[in-house]
Amino acid sequence: MFKHIYVPVDNSDHSNRAIDLGVELGRAFGSRLTGCHVYAARLHDYRFKQMEYTLPEEYKDETELERQRKIHDSLIAMGLQLISDSYLDVMAQKAEAAGLSFERKMIDGKHYKVLIEDVRGSGCDLVIIGALGMGAVKDSQLGSVTERFIRRVKTDTLVVKTLEPDRPGAIVVGLDGSPQSFNGLKLAIGLGKALNRPVEAVAVYDPYLHYAMFNGIVGVLSEKASKIFRIKEQEQLHEEIIDTGLAKIYQSHLEIARKLAREDGVDMGITLLDGKCFEKVLQYCRRRAPWLLILGRIGVHSDEDEMDLGSNTENLLRLAPCNVLLTGGKFYPPLDVKAEEIISWTEEAEARMNRVPPQVKGVARTALLRYAIEQGHTVITSKVINEAMAIFMPARMAEKMQILAEDVAVAKLRAENQSVTAICSVCGYTVKGPNPVVRCPVCKAEADKFQLIDRAVVEAIAAEQGGVEEEETLPGITVKWAADARDGLREVTDAYLRRRAKARIEKYARSKRIPVITKDLAFPMIEETVGRDKLGAGWETLIARTTFEPAQLPGGNGGNGETGEFAWTPDATARLNRVPAGFMRDMTREEIEKVAREKAATTIDLALCEEGIGQARNTMNEVIAGYIRQRKE
Repeated sequence: MFKHIYVPVDNSDHSNRAIDLGVELGRAFGSRLTGCHVYAARLHDYRFKQMEYTLPEEYKDETELERQRKIHDSLIAMGLQLISDSYLDVMAQKAEAAGLSFERKMIDGKHYKVLIEDVRGSGCDLVIIGALGMGAVKDSQLGSVTERFIRRVKTDTLVVKTLEPDRPGAIVVGLDGSPQSFNGLKLAIGLGKALNRPVEAVAVYDPYLHYAMFNGIVGVLSEKASKIFRIKEQEQLHEEIIDTGLAKIYQSHLEIARKLAREDGVDMGITLLDGKCFEKVLQYCRRRAPWLLILGRIGVHSDEDEMDLGSNTENLLRLAPCNVLLTGGKFYPPLDVKAEEIISWTEEAEARMNRVPPQVKGVARTALLRYAIEQGHTVITSKVINEAMAIFMPARMAEKMQILAEDVAVAKLRAENQSVTAICSVCGYTVKGPNPVVRCPVCKAEADKFQLIDRAVVEAIAAEQGGVEEEETLPGITVKWAADARDGLREVTDAYLRRRAKARIEKYARSKRIPVITKDLAFPMIEETVGRDKLGAGWETLIARTTFEPAQLPGGNGGNGETGEFAWTPDATARLNRVPAGFMRDMTREEIEKVAREKAATTIDLALCEEGIGQARNTMNEVIAGYIRQRKE
């Protein structure tokens, strides 16, 4: 896969690890290696001349000054060459021991400029470079040479960020449907097979951004502008498309990736996450501790002629706690290639595609092409688009989008008259209406895993929490907050995070047909969204006067702290009680006990409990959002 591997060296810890990794990959793929050290002799000469006026008087005699210049020039030239040789000797010895062809290069000049020119002319297909050099300090994330190099070179580049020589972990590839991300998939499969490491694929879509944006613009639009913009219909359109269509499209990217991996004999785990892309991938990496993260240099929404690095890639390059491989290559899955070659569009279908918002046009077109070829169509018509919409969007979506604003409000009011809602505690699937649940169609959970939410019960709970306050979050769209729940939201000190937490809670409540947002729903989501450090002094008081359902610890002893394996202190049990009962609390308890086992502890105190909850937070957030994490068994 890699025939020629290029490694810049400077004797830093990250550079030395890059050498080891270059030799390891070279051995796996039979690659030839090139090591390069750039030294700045001209810079030293220039600096020496600048400092000549500071020399003692006895050195300022013309004859003596000229002699000192010659001594300096010879020492610098000879010294830097000797240093370069010694750096490259290390790599040469390791390459020779591995039986690999090795070429050494010593070049004088500006470091990043020389490396860029040399790599472009070398014909190498992989560069391995340390994230930090000799000038790194405690808070450094990415060295200046590495950053400048990465922005200007499109050759696949592996940035070494971890120093452990035998670090375990999987190879994770981020997928967004772009040809660069699929090329990353091919690299991940090849590396996984060569290095005997598991491969995982992760995709992320964000269903929350539009809701926060709509909340922000509602207050500034005039009545006339609101009617033109048709806020209610826009909101419903976005909810229907983003919550279902985009999720299915990104899931289709993962399914295609899994098929490609299986064809190469690799059983790959896939995970679909919802939220801010770089944040969710970063949380995934912190939780899973992979060996390598592979990303496309740019994403599906970027124009490669205008962009050096996509924003998500740049953030993850700096923040990911693992090695990062950036690829600029392109790979088109066979299905997409075939679709582009044999599928044509009618004028009406093209006209409909032209009306699709630019930010989703790429993924929508890919989904339509895939659907058309799977169904045997060679021409995409409006009828084919309607058929695809019926799959990627809920039933009767087209009709819903044509309802007038007043009708939308009426439809919502009628929907609120549902007598009972059942929610699967495993995956979040919602069943509306009084009919009994037999089995979850998504995760196959049995009927006893469903929690029934009755409007009267929730209203009664809300009344106990200070009454209910109804709020119009968007024109014609209202939510009800219990007073205590709203008090908790006010404790979020950062205005942006407060809006984001509010948006997520309201969106979750509406999607699950929960009639009133109580503190039992709001408090855990507030903590998970913003973190304890962003909450005001009154938060602890609100928590203290909140009575959560006692935790049922293993052994059936309720909250008395005694289990078959661990003893729980009262404050640890009280902290666990604050996690919503059911699946979330069970999962959190398992994470806490897992931490206890790793530490060989027999008693779980508050500190150990908080550490376990910290590890469980991201998983809890995904469960709250209602999506199943699909993992390799």
